[in-house]
Amino acid sequence: MKTLIVILGPTGVGKTELCLRVAEFFHIPIINADSRQIFREIPIGTAAPNATQQARVQHFFVGNHSIEDYYSASMYEQDALAVISEQFKSHDFALMTGGSMMYIDAVCNGIDDIPTIREDIRNEMKRRFQEQGLELLLEELKQLDPDHYNIVDKNNYRRVIHALEICRQTGKTYTSFRVGEKKQRPFQILKIGLNRNREELYQRINARVDEMMKQGLLEEVKSMYLKRDLNSLNTVGYKELFNYLNGIWSLEEAVERIKGNTRRYCRKQLTWFKRDQSIHWFHPDEFDEIIHLIEHSIN
Repeated sequence: MKTLIVILGPTGVGKTELCLRVAEFFHIPIINADSRQIFREIPIGTAAPNATQQARVQHFFVGNHSIEDYYSASMYEQDALAVISEQFKSHDFALMTGGSMMYIDAVCNGIDDIPTIREDIRNEMKRRFQEQGLELLLEELKQLDPDHYNIVDKNNYRRVIHALEICRQTGKTYTSFRVGEKKQRPFQILKIGLNRNREELYQRINARVDEMMKQGLLEEVKSMYLKRDLNSLNTVGYKELFNYLNGIWSLEEAVERIKGNTRRYCRKQLTWFKRDQSIHWFHPDEFDEIIHLIEHSIN
C-alpha cells in the first residue's frame, strides 16, 4: 500500500538533515509542512532549506508564496494532497516533514471545510478591529455565535475576527462548520517523531538563533519593517526584533527573547505531538533504525 512518511518534531531538533538523507535514500522529494517557510521573503528567520539543500532534494512548499498572500491550513491540505497523489504515481513512498501542527493534522486527519474569506470581508474586519477594538467584536460574536463565544480564546483577536468573518460571509455560525470528523485517506500514514533530551535541544535552539543573526536575520527583519502588521510576520524572531527596531528592547534582549520564545514554542509542539500515540519516536542520529521502520511499513 502507498505510504506517506511524516517526519515531525520540535523546532531545532534536526529534521532538515535527517529528511534530506531519507529523501535521498528513497529517491523522493520532500513535501514541506512548515507554515512560515512557504514565504519567500523570510528564509533566514524561518530556517527554510537553503539553495544547497534544495539542490540535493526537490522541495515542495518552500518559498512558493509571498508574505502578503492569504494561505490557510485548509488550502495546504488540498495542495499537499495533490502533490502526494502525483508522487504515488511513480513511488511507493511520499515524504512530508515539518513542525506546523495544523498543517500536519490537515493532511493526516483532514480539516473542517471552512470557506476561504473574501478580501473585502477581511479588510472590513481588519478596519473594524482597528477602529472599534476587540471588546465590541466579542459582543458581536456573542450575538452571532454564542456557542463559539463560550469557548474561543477571548484574548486572541485573530480567532475572534476569523469567526466573525465566517459569520459575515456565510450567514451561518462558525460553530456549524466545525464538525471535527477525521477524513479517510487512500494511503497509509507512518509518523516518525524526532526528539532529543531537553538540554541538548535547548542548546541547539540557542545556537541556531545565534547563527540566524550571523546570517543576517536583523537585516531581513529590517526589510520587512513596513509590513510588520501582516499576520505572516506575527511569528517568533520577527516580533522580538520589531520591538528592538521600535526602541522597546535592546538588541541583546530581543535576541534572548527570541531564544526563550523559541524554546517555549518547542515545548508547545512536543505537548501537541505527544498526544498522538501513532508516532514512532527516534533520536535524529538513528538513521538506520528509521530506514528499517520505513522499509517494513508496507502492508
